[in-house]
Amino acid sequence: MTIETVVPRGCYLSILGEHGRILGSIPLETGDMLLGFTGSSVTVKKTSFIHVYDEHGVHISSYPG
Repeated sequence: MTIETVVPRGCYLSILGEHGRILGSIPLETGDMLLGFTGSSVTVKKTSFIHVYDEHGVHISSYPG
């Protein structure tokens, strides 16, 4: 399924697909920041690392940032 948008909702990000269907979510802590998303991934800055998640909110990779 393709990511259509990512919406912050309190202490998590909701990953939404077609027709607003929730595909997954990513927990957030104070200071975390959504950097962007594509049709298949979401990028979030957490402390001094950049984390990449798939459309279901499953962690794919991390790197210093």
